[in-house]
This record gives sequence, C-alpha cells and structure tokens, in this order.
Amino acid sequence: MSTTIAPADVPESPVPATARARGRGPRRLLRPGAAVLSGLLLFLSFPPRPLWWLALPAFGLLGWTLRGRRLRAGFGLGYLAGLGFLLPLLVWTGEEVGPLPWLALAAVSALFIGVVGLGIAAVSRLPAWPVFAAAVWIAGEAARARVPFGGFPWGKIAFGQADGVFLPLAAVGGTPVLGFAVALCGFGLYEVLRQVLARRAAAGTDAAQAGTRPRTPRGPLLAAALAVLVPVTGALAALPLVSDAAEDGTATVAAVQGNVPRLGLDFNSQRRAVLDNHANRTKELAADVKAGREPQPDFVLWPENSSDIDPYANPDAFDVISQAVADINAPTVIGAVIAPPTGKLRNTLIQWDPKKGPVAEYDKRHVQPFGEYIPMRSFVRLFSSDVDRVRRDFGPGHKVGVFDLAGTNVGLATCYEAAFDWAVRDTVTHGAQLITVPSNNATFGRSEMTYQQLAMSRVRAVEHSRSVVVPVTSGVSAVIRPDGTIVAQTKLFTPDVLVEKVPLRSSLTPATRMGILPEMLLLLVAAGGLGWSAARSVRARRARTP
Repeated sequence: MSTTIAPADVPESPVPATARARGRGPRRLLRPGAAVLSGLLLFLSFPPRPLWWLALPAFGLLGWTLRGRRLRAGFGLGYLAGLGFLLPLLVWTGEEVGPLPWLALAAVSALFIGVVGLGIAAVSRLPAWPVFAAAVWIAGEAARARVPFGGFPWGKIAFGQADGVFLPLAAVGGTPVLGFAVALCGFGLYEVLRQVLARRAAAGTDAAQAGTRPRTPRGPLLAAALAVLVPVTGALAALPLVSDAAEDGTATVAAVQGNVPRLGLDFNSQRRAVLDNHANRTKELAADVKAGREPQPDFVLWPENSSDIDPYANPDAFDVISQAVADINAPTVIGAVIAPPTGKLRNTLIQWDPKKGPVAEYDKRHVQPFGEYIPMRSFVRLFSSDVDRVRRDFGPGHKVGVFDLAGTNVGLATCYEAAFDWAVRDTVTHGAQLITVPSNNATFGRSEMTYQQLAMSRVRAVEHSRSVVVPVTSGVSAVIRPDGTIVAQTKLFTPDVLVEKVPLRSSLTPATRMGILPEMLLLLVAAGGLGWSAARSVRARRARTP
C-alpha cells in the first residue's frame, strides 16, 4: 500500500530553518546577559572600589534590557539583574556559615529587583519613562528596607555613592533622593542615546527621499537630556548644604579598636580577651595622653561587643572596664551584651563615667534577623544547624539613643542600624550633635562588608550634616567629618586608637527635617506611572475588541 505525501506536508527548506534557529539562540541570550551585566556593574560601583560612576552605565544597560519588554519578561530580566548585583555584594554573609545563607538571602532579595524589573517594563512605554522607572526602583528599595523581618536595605544605590558627584543630594532628601538621582541619570543617558540614534536613522531615511527634511520631534530628546541634566544640576545646587564648619564648637573624640583574638564566629569563645584588648588599648591611650603624645579626649568610644561579658553580672569585667575608664578620665561608651536572668539578651551601649560608673544605657532597637535572633527557628534548622549558634535570642530596645558625653550630645546607631534611615535620623531629631556607629565585623573576616558599612556612615554624615565616628572591634574604624570625608581610619585586624578633633553641629538639613516625605513622594510618582501604564493597556485592549 502506497502513501502519497501532499506537497504542503513537505518542509519548504530545512536548511534555512536550522540557520534561523541558530541565529535566534545567541539573540535570546543577549538581554539576559545584559541584565546580569547591569547587576555586576552595580556591584562594581560599590566600595571598596571608587567606581561609583559605574552605576550610570549599569542603569543605562538595565533600561535597554527592560524597555518595551512584556511584564513576565521584565520580572525575569530584573531578577537576573538582581542576582548579578546581590550575589557578589552579599558574599560576606556566608563567610563563616557556608554558602546556604548567602544564596538564600541574595535569592530572596533579588525577588524585589525582579518586581522592580516588571514595573520598569510596564512604565517604559510612557513619555518621560526614565522618571517613572527611577521612581519604581526607589519603591523597590523602600519595600526591601521594610519586609520581611524588618527589612534588609543593604545594597541601596545611595550607599555606593559616598565618593560620587551626587552625594550632596543626600542632604536634600536622604538616601531615596540620592538613589533616585543616580537611577534617573543612568536611564536618561540610555534614552538620550536611543533618541540620537533614532534621529540619525530618521534623517538617513528622509535623505533618501528627494526634497524632504527630517521631521523627528525634538521633545523626546529634550526630555531625555533633562533626565541627565536635572540630577547633575541638582547635585551641584545642593553643594552649599554640605559643610563641615563647627556650629557648636569641637570635641576631641577617641575611637578604640582593640581587635579580636582570631577571625570567625569563634571569637566569642575568647570574650575576656576581647574585653582585655579594648581595656589595654584604652590604658595605653591614657599613658600617651599623660606623656603628651596624644591630646586628652573629651570622650571615648568602644565598639559593639567590646565586652561580650555582662559587666553587671561579672564583677571582674566591671572592674576591668572601670579601671580603664578611670585611667583615661573621660566618659566612655562600652558595647556590652547584657544577659538578664530571664528573657532575651540585650545588645547594649553603656555610658560609663570615670567616677560614677554606668550612668545610661541604649539597647539596640533593630536587632539582626538570623544573626542576633532566629525567626522560624525550627523551620530554618532543617536547612542549617548553624542557627543553634544563636542559643538565646536578642530582644530589641525601644528608646532613641542619645548620650550626653562631657556636654556633647552623641547619637547612637549600633552597627546594622546604620543601614536604616529612621534609626540614624531619630538620633539627630533628638538633639545629637555627633553620631557614632559602634560595630562588630569580626565574623565577616577580611570581606568587603566593613567597607560597605563604612560607606553607609559617610552617606549618613552628609545626609544629616554630622560628624560620624565608627569604632569597630576589628576594623575598619574611622572618623568622618560632616562632608563625608574620612579624616582617619584603621587597618583590618590591627589594634589601634583614633584621636581626632571633630566639628559639632546642630542645624538640620532638609533631609533630616522632611524625614520620610521625599520617599513617599517618589512612591507616588512610581504609583502614578504604573497606574498610567495600566490605564493605557486597558484602553488598548478595548480598542482592539470589536
């Protein structure tokens, strides 16, 4: 029995079809590859590299990747960009506990950037889309800074701009306005390039037709140029807000870095050695002051966890601290772990007077999830037994920390709190003339974490126009002036002490006065763009429906 094959059933040309398939393969990888590359460029723009300007081509490339994409593709491309950015940025989170926490944190945090990618794809067809796209990015940062478990704002674009030309904008509207300006400029650069190429293409087409002239409208190109010029002009206009002039005199401050016996999580097993290191370094400073080699400090700052031994429950620790503070004869802030008989631990900063002993306390208000307390402990234990290293959870404090140290109001933000806008601003609105960020980075080894955190403090200095002192157990400790410049810093894992005279200020920047308002306005811009895009899509569907 014979079978007849109809001509229509025979493939017309198998070879060209194969060639077309080969050609589509590389093209399909082009945008995903560009998304990952944009994330990598964002990572490279962060400290310790002084390459802040890489954020601009990063956002430009992200704009090219997402513009005109469908929403589902926008989410996928945004997620790839998030992984390209956060995986290398947060690698320090697995320094001592293995890759699982690092990969989980990066994967979850990148979901927020995936949603941002979806939003940027949605607004990318609107007029002046770079404005809406930059606002959507800030909306994503705002969400990531709040949920889950109180949020994780590490990696906000503003924190990579401590050396950048846009830094003065932190004094205008805080980290949201600074990050918005960087994203807007990057998206604007891409749109300028796109408009210029479109005009050239149109000019070439018109030139091919006799007697015609290019009729490409100039409005879109002008709008794109403004997206670049406005942030740059705004940063230049904000320069007068950046000042390191002393309004309330000066204070001589000492930041003690005692160092730890060894790197890693097990440094806690030698808690007494850590305490002795800081006490001995303070006594050495006292000897230098007596010999005239160093000026007498008005007050001294020890880092977070400089006494992991509860001085209230351990008389020997109490005596060691009291002797060191008496030797230096200056009020000293001690970072201690307080272990009450019942209830949760407290990560506490204690104001220690050379004559009276402890006179005031500040309990860390934003304790770190999975570091200082374990949410969903039984569930997380299924994936890693390291959760049991945290045997007893820390509880949060509820009072704003401002100590009166020898007549200077010093605002307190402990380590992780420096990443949260509200935690630092509260101290300034409660009268802080200087800010200190006592930290403990010993568990993260020689990773980039400490440099990333130091950059946050530099941004905070400009945001609130305050000197910022960062004492760290193992480095990098630093003294920062109100204009964001570092006047002194230590090396990693090196015992040291910094003694510097810093200006005291009491005036409030627009960012401090307005608080959350600039961020809320940018969220409204993002919501307006997304609503406009949705309305256009509905109208388009109705127009296509008979």
